[in-house]
Amino acid sequence: MTQWKTWLLKKLENPKIAPFVPKSITTLLQGYSREDLGTDVVAGITVGVISLPLAMAFAIGSGVDPARGIYTSIVAGFLISLLGGSRFQIAGPTGAFVVLLFTIVQKNGYEGLAVATFVASFILILLGFLRCGVLIRFIPHPVIIGFTAGIATVLLISQFKDFCGLVIENPSSDAIDRLHQYSATISTFDWLAFIIASITVAIMIRVRRYSRRLPAPVIALAIITTLAWIFSLPIHTVFSKYGEIPASLPIPSLPNLSFDLIRKTFPDAIAIALLAGIESLLSCVIADSMTGTKHLSNCELIAQGVGNLGSTLFGGIPATGAIARTAANVQMQAKSPISGMIHAITVLALIMVLAPFASIMPLPALAAVLSFVAWNMMEFTHIKNIFKGPKSDRLVLVITYLVTICVNIITAVEVGVLLSILVFMKKMSDTTTGNVWKLLEEEEEPVQVPEKLLSNVPQGVQVFEIEGPFFFAVSDLLNELYERLNEKPKTIIVRLRSVPLIDSSGLHAIERFENRLKGLGIGFYLCEAKPSLTRLLNTPQPEKSFEETLQLIEQRSP
Repeated sequence: MTQWKTWLLKKLENPKIAPFVPKSITTLLQGYSREDLGTDVVAGITVGVISLPLAMAFAIGSGVDPARGIYTSIVAGFLISLLGGSRFQIAGPTGAFVVLLFTIVQKNGYEGLAVATFVASFILILLGFLRCGVLIRFIPHPVIIGFTAGIATVLLISQFKDFCGLVIENPSSDAIDRLHQYSATISTFDWLAFIIASITVAIMIRVRRYSRRLPAPVIALAIITTLAWIFSLPIHTVFSKYGEIPASLPIPSLPNLSFDLIRKTFPDAIAIALLAGIESLLSCVIADSMTGTKHLSNCELIAQGVGNLGSTLFGGIPATGAIARTAANVQMQAKSPISGMIHAITVLALIMVLAPFASIMPLPALAAVLSFVAWNMMEFTHIKNIFKGPKSDRLVLVITYLVTICVNIITAVEVGVLLSILVFMKKMSDTTTGNVWKLLEEEEEPVQVPEKLLSNVPQGVQVFEIEGPFFFAVSDLLNELYERLNEKPKTIIVRLRSVPLIDSSGLHAIERFENRLKGLGIGFYLCEAKPSLTRLLNTPQPEKSFEETLQLIEQRSP
């Protein structure tokens, strides 16, 4: 490594700068060989070939022109790899977005989606600069699996229309309403569309069983599209519904940023930013687990924001980290973010050459690809593992799943996280216990108190011992212990040696209990509080040992 590279790397390792330095820069500075470039080129081309049909399918599933999905893969895919915090992230349209985007397009058209994505871009950039990347850790695993499975279910339901060739003028964005529409239009069922879609699925399953490294959707679409063209099958294609696929990128332009439209779509912007952040960071975590590397979460959020901003300017749709394509990139032995940039360039090159072929892809085949993606999104292994665990995790998963299907993704995340918090508080309150020394002795329970200490406790003194965090969920514990006493003592000592934390409700509970005892003429002492708690407690010298507290009581006794 040359001297200037070493000097620059040391500068970039500054704690204030390091979390925001793209991996494309640090990877090149740390040493990047011709062999690494060759491997990245192969990986990038492979993932680019996989991305083209998926980008079209996800755009169609989102209710927009398939070309917009292609623009997203090219622009957002390139920018996110260039500026991101992961060495292996592949970004573009994903199945997780389809349900949300279809709903936005149904309400406000593409113009509303563009404005929402534009605003979401700045939210993501702001979250990155505010170092909010670590917040992904606070979303429980059952919540993530629940809303992912819910999205997959809604996506699967949404593909029945093209999969079966049903004729529906205005498909609903609501999954339950969609099912009603399907039952009402079942008479329009097209056997040819169903057969084409089923064969596409069968080919993908067969290819996947043969080798998981082969791009099953690409192979299936290539075979089906070729057969449909050779035999001139009377089936709806991309061209018949959306027109010809452009062979180049459009001229960049700003969306209609009117105040009314921004205000109207702001909740959608928050939803896009939240989903993009969660999905991209999950993809980074999975890549890290496969390679042993470590991503920069805040840098990745900023890159996601810039990538989505670029996608909007070129007429694209929201992008995020694509877990399956990122995993494929890793499996192809990619070495750096260069592979992600080559992936985007490959998609651009493909549409310049293969736009006419892409235009004749049958819509039932694309619906089959999306159905295949949705099925693989279900994470059945993770669901099975959660159902083997605590009942509370099962409850969180099921409720998050149902709310995702019946309401929307953001509400599902909110409900899931809130429910997880309530479950956690219940578990924490169960771990916090309180004991009365003398009662333990009288009730012949297993006493964990040394006999020497018990014998030193004078008549008229009761000792309460609290174990676990003392917070709002257990704030009435002291009063409950007092009610267990058979007779009123002269003094009560509360030992805090096993209390790691006390919140404001706990502090208020201690103060109220002390005032109650004062009104009854009972002395009150705290002892053995940890250093981190002593500054919060108003009681004099709560850090004293138990023996020192007994001596203090004796000195103050008349």
